[in-house]
Amino acid sequence: MPWRMPAETEPHERTWMAFPAAGTTLGDTAAEREECYAAWSAVARAIAEFEPVAMLVDPAEAANARNRLGASVAYLEAGVDEFWLRDHGPTFVLDDARPGVLGAVDWVFNGWGDRGWSEFALATRHARLVADAVGAELVASGLVNEGGGIHVDGVGTVLVTDTVQRDERRNPGITREAVEAELARTIGATHAVWLSRGLTRDYDDFGTNGHVDIVATIPSPGRLLLHTQRDPAHPDHPVTRALRAELEAQTDAAGRAFEVVELPAPATLRDHEGFVDWSYVNHLVVNGGVIACGFGEERADADARAILAEAYPGRRVVTVDARPIFARGGGIHCITQQQPAAVR
Repeated sequence: MPWRMPAETEPHERTWMAFPAAGTTLGDTAAEREECYAAWSAVARAIAEFEPVAMLVDPAEAANARNRLGASVAYLEAGVDEFWLRDHGPTFVLDDARPGVLGAVDWVFNGWGDRGWSEFALATRHARLVADAVGAELVASGLVNEGGGIHVDGVGTVLVTDTVQRDERRNPGITREAVEAELARTIGATHAVWLSRGLTRDYDDFGTNGHVDIVATIPSPGRLLLHTQRDPAHPDHPVTRALRAELEAQTDAAGRAFEVVELPAPATLRDHEGFVDWSYVNHLVVNGGVIACGFGEERADADARAILAEAYPGRRVVTVDARPIFARGGGIHCITQQQPAAVR
């Protein structure tokens, strides 16, 4: 069946999220828990200014969610452990030969390679729950993968990383060819652009081992936005230079060489855990807008908004403080999943 994952810039029906629940990501102290609830809620409210938001919420958190978000979002009650919905929820696809038909890819999710700390038994059910809720055809996959590990242009190109899809803790012994065949079957990708690795912090214990959605994205076919660390004091300085060289040596599905647009990292180099992976690449495109990560740096945040506004003409760019999200292992893109509009 010719499934196709649309570009994020194509019209959305809604965006899906999951409301935080008790566990490692939420935090141990009252202050940490409040910070997490507030950050996820701020993202939901920002998206709701542009398009509908649907929120998976654990019954134990239903009252909390409603107190914070009210009628600004729709709720679907379900057990929640992990709440990085991009990664364990469905990846939505369309069948262009059957207008109005929506598909939902259910990847195997094993907690980013099952590091021993992740609690994901409930999260593995979310793709099917969401698919049922929206009447999507479930597209089952045996590939261990996460939504943050892929980016597409909607016309055949997919960005992937050797250290994610070919991670021995995810898909031991798998070849690039086998990954590409499964991505062709499930999301209609006809050409994979392989990156050798991700950002340095992403290889810590609470990282994803190289998700592409903090490294690079495709705002339009033939064009890339690339996270760029310009400070030689940060270990990602040589990493992002090497990634640029890798991307410049490849083409997209149409055979075009990529125009690479740098999206510079903010000036902050470290937090209390070490070198940060703060990235403006980890934004979400919504109907008429872009929800951008902010890092409390007025100049850098403004420069990123300007670059994003140029990359996505006609869309209003809104910044939301993403530092509490990155402190927990990801960003705005990681906690959201767009549902494309299935035009009938």
